[in-house]
Parts: sequence; structure tokens; C-alpha cells
Amino acid sequence: MIKRKIESHLTYLVDNFPAVALLGPRQAGKTTLAHAIAAGRNAIYLDLESEQDRAKLSQAELYLTQHEDKLVILDEVQRAPELFQNLRGLIDQGRRKGLRSARFLLLGSASIELLKQSSESLAGRIAYLELPPLHALELNPTQRDLLWLRGGFPDSLLANDNPLSFQWRLDFIRTYLERDIPQLGPRIPAETLRRFWAMLAHNQGELLNASKLASSLGVDGKTVAKYLDLLVDLLLVRRLKPWHSNAGKRMTKSPKVYVRDSGIVHALLGISHQESLLSHPVCGGSWEGLVIENILAIAPQNTQAYFYRSSGGAECDLILQFPNQKTWAIEIKRSLHPKLSKGFYSACDDIQPDARYVVYSGTETYPLATDVKAISLHALLTQLSNDT
Repeated sequence: MIKRKIESHLTYLVDNFPAVALLGPRQAGKTTLAHAIAAGRNAIYLDLESEQDRAKLSQAELYLTQHEDKLVILDEVQRAPELFQNLRGLIDQGRRKGLRSARFLLLGSASIELLKQSSESLAGRIAYLELPPLHALELNPTQRDLLWLRGGFPDSLLANDNPLSFQWRLDFIRTYLERDIPQLGPRIPAETLRRFWAMLAHNQGELLNASKLASSLGVDGKTVAKYLDLLVDLLLVRRLKPWHSNAGKRMTKSPKVYVRDSGIVHALLGISHQESLLSHPVCGGSWEGLVIENILAIAPQNTQAYFYRSSGGAECDLILQFPNQKTWAIEIKRSLHPKLSKGFYSACDDIQPDARYVVYSGTETYPLATDVKAISLHALLTQLSNDT
């Protein structure tokens, strides 16, 4: 098992909060990590997709009261929203008995729904943490290109060969479309949603053009917004917000959209080998998405992420605003010999970041210009992990 960087922080939260919600897409490793946290503790695990385990919770308050001295792990908890009111009462009862932490670990793969359900019932009683797929700091630096091609889902990344990895990702996509999404309630034709998902992959890292997508799908703009909200909620797609400055300039208002896992991008587009990836038009956008997702996986909680683009041509791929109010401006290049455009310098003049980096495909770190460093993905993640 690959040890997850987030494990120590999750342990800290479990030891200090009565309930912790661990969010992440399916197959990202939440259950494996939860079992690692449970090792050495008095714990029980319930999978709410199992009819047998759901039956145990038919009288939830009675059953969970019998296990109040244990860490109760509830997997796919968004499938049982009625539980949250019970959990609130049990947590409050436990506090009066001195049971103030390590009561419930809730695993969920639909973030908005889970956040809504839990925040209404468990305000002040629950902490949240997101588990992304594997990132570069959890792997050997030599595995970077494999991570890029196959993505970070463990079963895809660690498959014996590329064809097996590719088949796993195709099955992952099909399972979401034909089973998981219908179980959440939306009545969306699987083929329509697959086409929409593939369109987002084709336009990886581009500004959202809802009207163009709607026209291609034969639906209206509101329907496109609904589809996008669903994939964002399932932690499969990221909307990167534009930075708004007070400089009085005309700024882009549309978000950029990324399919969050590079391996899923490639599966949606039929890219199964490195050679075909390097010659595909999505190559640059796919690399950019990989870098952004890895950076945000390492960034401290509550870090705000943006991109910058003005009508005058000023542009920056990623702006990080940390909880301590420091700001980093990051440009992302696939080249081994990156060159900066005038647009990046103009963006930095507007943003006034505390640090400026260009993430590129090489391994060395060196000054590219005054106050600008060229740096590898692994080196930037290491610095981000150490400095923030």
C-alpha cells in the first residue's frame, strides 16, 4: 500500500473531532485509508451500499448507541441522509459522557450533497478533508509520466500494463454513468452525459463556453449548467475561478474547466499510450490539469485557487492565495526550455504575488528571470509542502 500524505492530518482530525468527513471520488482510496486509520483502534466499518449493513441501521440510534465506544466508519454516507440527524443526537449525548472525539468517520463521494446534509445537522461537530487520487509526492519522481498518462486512481496507476490501466478507466467511466449517477437521482441519459464529459476533456483547461456545449448537445444552457454541477459535485471536474483585481481592467468572467484526473481525460479521448498523448492536441491542457491538481492536493486547506486573464492579454495559469494571505503566481509549460510571455509579466504586475514560478518538464530549478524560477513539478510540490 502506498502511504498517503494526508494520513497524519486525518488522524489528527479524528483524534480531535467527534465526526470527520473524508471526501473524494470513488476509487481514490478512501476506504483503504479509513481502514489504516482504524488499525489499532476499536472500530467498526459499515458500507451503506451493502443491504446487510444498511439493515443494521434500520434502528440507527439504537445500533450506534451500542457502539458508542468505537470509531464508526460509514462508507458512502451520502446514500443515507436520514442518518445525519441521528448522528447529531448521538454526538451530543456522547459529549455529556466525555466522548468528545473519534466517534464517526464519514466517507463520501458526492461533495455538495454531503456538505449540505452534514452542515445542516452537524455544524460545529464535524471536520472536512478531501482525499484526491495519488499525487506526485506520494510516488517516485521517475513515475511522473506514468502518473500523467494513467492518472492518480490507484488501480489505474498500479495496473500491470497500459492496456489494463486503460480498460480500468473505461470501466470506471461506465460505472459512474450507468450506476452511480442514476443512484444519486438525476435522470440523465448516460450517452448524453458521456458526450458532455468527453467534450470537457477535449476542451481541457479552456474557458467554459456553455452556449457552444449546449448547441453541440442539443440542450439549453441551464441543462449544461446542471450537468457541470453534477460532475463538479462528484469531484470529477474542477471549475477554476477567475481572479478579480481592483485594477479597473476588463477581466475574464468565465471559469476554466478541467476534468480533474488526467487518466480519465485520456480514457475519454481514447488515448492509451504516451506516444499518442504527446501527439494529441490535448497534450498541453492535460499537462496543465495534472500540475494544477497535484498542486491543489498539496496546498494547505482553505487555499484559494484562481487563474488570471484580462482582455489586454495579461494571463497566468494558476494563482494560489494561502490562508496566511501570501500569493503565488504559477505558469505551466510542457517545454523543457520554457519561455515566458509578456502576458505573464503583465499579470504579475497586476497581482503582485509573493512568489513566481514556472512549472516545466525538466528536473532542474533555476532563475528564468528576475523573481521568476523555473522548477519541476516534484520540486514545487516539495517546496509547497515545506513552506506552507
